Amino acid sequence: MSHTHDHHDHEHSHLPGEGALHSHAAHASVKSLRIALALTAALLVVEIVGGVVSNSIALLADAGHMFTDVAALGLSLFVAWFSRQPPTQQKSFGYLRWEILAAFLNGAALLLISAAIIVESVLRLRSPQPVQGGLMLGVAVAGLCLNMISARILHPSSQSNMNVRGAYLHVLGDLLASVGTVVAAVLIRYTGWLLADPLASFITTALIMRGAWALVRESVDILLEAAPKHIDLAAVRAQLEAIPGIEAVHDLHVWSVTPRMIAMSAHAICRNADTQQHVLEHIHDAMSLFGIGHITVQLEQSEMSERESHVHA
Repeated sequence: MSHTHDHHDHEHSHLPGEGALHSHAAHASVKSLRIALALTAALLVVEIVGGVVSNSIALLADAGHMFTDVAALGLSLFVAWFSRQPPTQQKSFGYLRWEILAAFLNGAALLLISAAIIVESVLRLRSPQPVQGGLMLGVAVAGLCLNMISARILHPSSQSNMNVRGAYLHVLGDLLASVGTVVAAVLIRYTGWLLADPLASFITTALIMRGAWALVRESVDILLEAAPKHIDLAAVRAQLEAIPGIEAVHDLHVWSVTPRMIAMSAHAICRNADTQQHVLEHIHDAMSLFGIGHITVQLEQSEMSERESHVHA
């Protein structure tokens, strides 16, 4: 046989207990998203009313982020459920990539709303408006407390799930905005310095945009099937070509289906058909060192350059 195709991981097999752990983690993320959504929706109403009554752009900016948070958390909650639907013949990976799409939409929404708030903050810097510092301070402190609770709830799941991380970044952005708003409210209440309001909004929004841009960039890289940043493609190639029996490796690709599922495909010259099974097993062991678990390898007994004109190094 001139070609051997190892694709046993396409059934998404797991180690004993791994399925139960994944199910528990998914349930925990859904529960944390529900709680955060309820807290954020309640705080949104409070901040809109407080921002309008006190005439605080910092509070209204925070409410603007809060509005996108409610939408983001709702989307994340839906995706957390939908992405767990079983694979079909047409969608062999299931709906896992919805996690990445949700992360991209959340990050993009944050960038857009942040840009609008920065414009309004600049206008306020040019023409300061009167603000009721006492009311602003009370609402900001309430917002700070609720955002701290939401951030604490979402943080554990955000470490391994891009969908939850997008929601977490929204909440973290509101937490930063709340801190800035509290500081601004204190300055306005006790010093009358009205510029503190737009300055707080400007600074916290700039910080939020930094996290949002990182999320958008990472999600786009995954959608474009770029190699994960923590994996050196040259090192993967060297590891493969060091395996006894492999003469050369070409058409090597490493990409992420999701941050938790890294895939690899390659063509390798292995002239001795009797050793191909051993070579395949060695390949799987070697790729586990990089955290690659979904592996497809085409073993070739001779070069196929004429048939593989599309293949690149």
